[in-house]
Amino acid sequence: MDPQLTGTVVWLVVMAGLFYFLLIRPQQQQQKRRQAMLSALQAGDRIVTAGGIHGVVTKLKDETVLVRVAEKVEVEVQKGGIAAVVREDRE
Repeated sequence: MDPQLTGTVVWLVVMAGLFYFLLIRPQQQQQKRRQAMLSALQAGDRIVTAGGIHGVVTKLKDETVLVRVAEKVEVEVQKGGIAAVVREDRE
């Protein structure tokens, strides 16, 4: 095999490995963490939606959740629209 071709193949393999470890793998891990967050969601959890609305989960459905945003005001939010679960552990 030609040494120049071997060097090119090795370089392509190294670039593919870097691409995987710097881009693909972190994104997969982030998706797993997000899915775990949504799976662990319970009534009573404080959340923030992707639009920045803060509220408390009152009821879980298959694809949506009911969120209380004010006294006697509830909105139905798609589960995918939940950006974060807020923990009250800040002391």
